[in-house]
Amino acid sequence: MNINDLILEDEEIIERYNLAIQRIRLMENEETVREPYRDYFCRMASFSLMAARIYEMVRSGQLEKLELKELKALNSALYEDIAGLNYSLSYANPSYACERLGSKHGKLLSFLYTELRSIIVYAYEKRLYELTIYLELLIEVYNYYEQGGEFISKDVKRAVYDFLYDYSSIFVFMRARGSLDTKDSFARDIITTSDLSDIKYLYLFGEYITDNEIKTAEYLNNMPESSIQAMADTFTEGYRRGFEVYVLDIGKKSVVNIRYRLGFERVVRCAIENFKRLGLDVTIYRAAVNVINKKQHLKIGYHSTSPNRQYDYDHRFDIGLFFDRRLMERMIECRRSSLEYYKDIAPVYGGPAVMEVYGEELFSPENKKEAIHLDKRQQKLYVEFNSREEMLVEKYYKIDEQSFTIISYPIPEIGRDFEAIFDETVKVNTLDNDLYRNIQQKIIDVLDSGEYVRIKGRGASRTDIMVKLHDLKDKNKETNFENCVADVNIPLGEVFTSPVLKGTNGVLHVPRIHLHGLEYRDLKLVFTDGMITDYSCSNFSDSERCRDFIRENLMYNHDTLPLGEFAIGTNTTAYMLGRKYDIAARFPILIAEKTGPHFAVGDTCYKMMEEVRIYNPDGKEVIARENEISSRRRTDPGKAYFNCHTDITLPYDEIAEISVHQKDGTVLPIILDSRFVLKGCEDLNEAFAG
Repeated sequence: MNINDLILEDEEIIERYNLAIQRIRLMENEETVREPYRDYFCRMASFSLMAARIYEMVRSGQLEKLELKELKALNSALYEDIAGLNYSLSYANPSYACERLGSKHGKLLSFLYTELRSIIVYAYEKRLYELTIYLELLIEVYNYYEQGGEFISKDVKRAVYDFLYDYSSIFVFMRARGSLDTKDSFARDIITTSDLSDIKYLYLFGEYITDNEIKTAEYLNNMPESSIQAMADTFTEGYRRGFEVYVLDIGKKSVVNIRYRLGFERVVRCAIENFKRLGLDVTIYRAAVNVINKKQHLKIGYHSTSPNRQYDYDHRFDIGLFFDRRLMERMIECRRSSLEYYKDIAPVYGGPAVMEVYGEELFSPENKKEAIHLDKRQQKLYVEFNSREEMLVEKYYKIDEQSFTIISYPIPEIGRDFEAIFDETVKVNTLDNDLYRNIQQKIIDVLDSGEYVRIKGRGASRTDIMVKLHDLKDKNKETNFENCVADVNIPLGEVFTSPVLKGTNGVLHVPRIHLHGLEYRDLKLVFTDGMITDYSCSNFSDSERCRDFIRENLMYNHDTLPLGEFAIGTNTTAYMLGRKYDIAARFPILIAEKTGPHFAVGDTCYKMMEEVRIYNPDGKEVIARENEISSRRRTDPGKAYFNCHTDITLPYDEIAEISVHQKDGTVLPIILDSRFVLKGCEDLNEAFAG
């Protein structure tokens, strides 16, 4: 594959683009397609021509010369069709599309409408090749509807399938390029060369820009440079310390990938300079925009506030319209060839540095029957695809030599106390490592004396679960729990382990929780020998819809998942921040997991790094780095991992008891009735008084 074929504007692609634009201009006004489809194609044509105008403005340099008012109007025009209430009358809405066009055509054309929206990105990034092939796809589909006939939907579906199959090599390759190749510098160039005091720069990314991005950028612009530098230092120092904690050589790495939310460019610019001083060049890629690269509704990469989270949710399984073994094998082969192309760069990739945000309005999705879902056969195929993809990543990247860091800040949508919450979050992110390290060591010493830990809920929580711990052969040299302060995982405040599955039994019940942007009510997971054997929630009146919701979004289409991690969070300061401003429900997992015990379903924290020896500050080796499932990597690697890990937290106010049970029957409580009772942990309770 020649990369220049994808990024250069050669004569052939320019000619194809010009021909496509000419045809679409005619499409916008002609009446050769009957209703109700004519209205659909008129909208598609108008949108495509708007994207083409943006491409021309970017290419000529005109876009940067527009006034702020003009940039805002352009941004609004690009996204207004799916934003807010407008979505109810958009063909991107599968319910509306099916109502207007019929179920057979509606699902297919709603998918196409959504997929075509990726040309916004290609226009802003001057990626003429991808822009052109999508315009050509629109014309091809339009031609079928012009011709009419009984089998239009079958012809169109075949055409779109062939398009995805043929061009998946480009989509997958460009995704790999964005992650690994520092020459792919679209976002980095905006961040490092723009006048960040003028928020016009936000409109150069091509993302949907809201008050979240604008007010965040304005707030940071009012901060002194020293404060911005301190935030960047916390971020990059956590990354550096991750290598130190895991006894890895950062000198072997030369690439780090920054993932963040638009609005934080001042901090990211400083972080780029910090990483350079560590010998690391930066890649910054956008969250995936096409169906081949998307991972459900999750956004991995830089992005902005979603125009409509229901839109994201409705299209999380669009791949199900076409997904079969042939396409899966094609996607795997494209992934392999892309990694082979970058085989010299992949091993020097150090891992991601992630800046999350929190504070968005709580979201409970509507589960639409018109939206595309994976059938049972596709669910198994999708699980297989993710497993094989992860094995490819392990082969080309030296994962056991990588680290990461992740930190979180609030956004203005959190409410009128945004600035106060932001300042307090900065304080939470910089709590005293030494104080917490010493307290957490006392908790670990007691945990290491036990055979299992019992966790019981209080109030509305019906949790009652026994977590089995590994046997320690030499308690003077070995430990089950990692003492986690502010390195890779910021803020500080947890001790965690990979439990023994056999003997881990009971019920985890959380009255209300938000995971990956979705609300779960009365979430109940039943564990038998460490594996989920039953699950339910009360999101919908229909129990089967509830089970489907959990299976798709929490279990990622697996039949079962293990309890991959058990942890006790110690960050009572973060907990009280949530209580003070009534924002606990909006905390990201990153902060929420520190505000009580948490249970991760899926892989352990040491996935693909089990052979890396981990030591706590007291010199003891953390030996609980695998379980009965992950140990299969030695004999059957394809069955060792589930490629997911979701932390589910019980806040302190929902805890009746966390106690350590020793083999002789002795019970040592750590938390009783929501308060730490273990000697040496008194300082943790002080935050509750505030």
